[in-house]
Amino acid sequence: MAAAEATLLSQSLKTDRAPGSETAETAATVARTSVATAAAAAIVAAARTGSETRVSKAALATKLLSLSGVFAVHKPKGPTSTELLNRLKEKLLAEAGMPSSEWTKRKKQTLKIGHGGTLDSAAGGVLVIGIGRGTKMLTSMLSGSKRYIAIGELGKATDTQDSTGKVTEEKPYDKITQEDIEGILQKFTGTIMQVPPLYSALKKDGQRLSTLMKRGKVVEAKPARPVTVYSISLQKFQPPFFTLDIECGGGFYIRSLVSDIGKELASCASVLELTRTKQGPFTLEEHALPEDKWTIGDIARSLGHCSSLFPDQLALKKSKPEESNRQNLSCEFKTLNETKGEGDVIKTF
Repeated sequence: MAAAEATLLSQSLKTDRAPGSETAETAATVARTSVATAAAAAIVAAARTGSETRVSKAALATKLLSLSGVFAVHKPKGPTSTELLNRLKEKLLAEAGMPSSEWTKRKKQTLKIGHGGTLDSAAGGVLVIGIGRGTKMLTSMLSGSKRYIAIGELGKATDTQDSTGKVTEEKPYDKITQEDIEGILQKFTGTIMQVPPLYSALKKDGQRLSTLMKRGKVVEAKPARPVTVYSISLQKFQPPFFTLDIECGGGFYIRSLVSDIGKELASCASVLELTRTKQGPFTLEEHALPEDKWTIGDIARSLGHCSSLFPDQLALKKSKPEESNRQNLSCEFKTLNETKGEGDVIKTF
């Protein structure tokens, strides 16, 4: 009994003598345990997150490869149509977890994306995009009508017939009235003959005329050819600027139209701004995706929405299961050149 009491007293005295030191030691142990537990949890969470990310990227890659059809994007002024398509492709690849450097190394062709109906770099508006088997539908886009809002500038001609070129001629325009412009527009309605601009995607000896011009080569203008203007109206006239609303067929050059209008008015003119508001069934307001919606999900929804715009004979058949589940990402580049003109070039990647 005395021994037991002595033991208890001893333990009590030890506790009383060093309460701070044992508490500190216990706290340190708990802290070390907490850090280790947190680290282990972080490792597990990271592994789980990494696994989930890989699964998510694989699912997105599968969804990207299953996209097939035709949709439209809103092209801003500045980039060429091809540059914009590359930007779109890179955004989709990044979302699917496939860097462009890996994409270009692949040889097996499993995904195609292209555009039909080139817009000048200085122009903006609707650009039709085909993805998957939808690239085969782009040719049909070229035969449909297109609509533009063009702002022309009287009294100034440039070598490119728009604001990006060098001024080649200046003439008076102060006597030109709104009635004068409205009075000559009928001459540019219906089937008319038009000379394509020298700065265009039309080719000579396999090279674009615009490329040859930039190299300082002597280039002869292509002969006039028939084109169609369905409607044209003057929306605004504030000299020297005039705004036109034009609906036309394939192969038509707005730059040539504005230049010809200037000549018809005994002056000269060039395009200051150009916006395509419609191509085929696609309109700028309803169908053209802005860049912040260039995602796999938004494009999938747009494809579903736009599928009703085409006649039954152009509808795409459903993909076979084995086709939609393929996850090899690669690309193909080919160019299909129509004979109609710069606005009728199909580029497929």
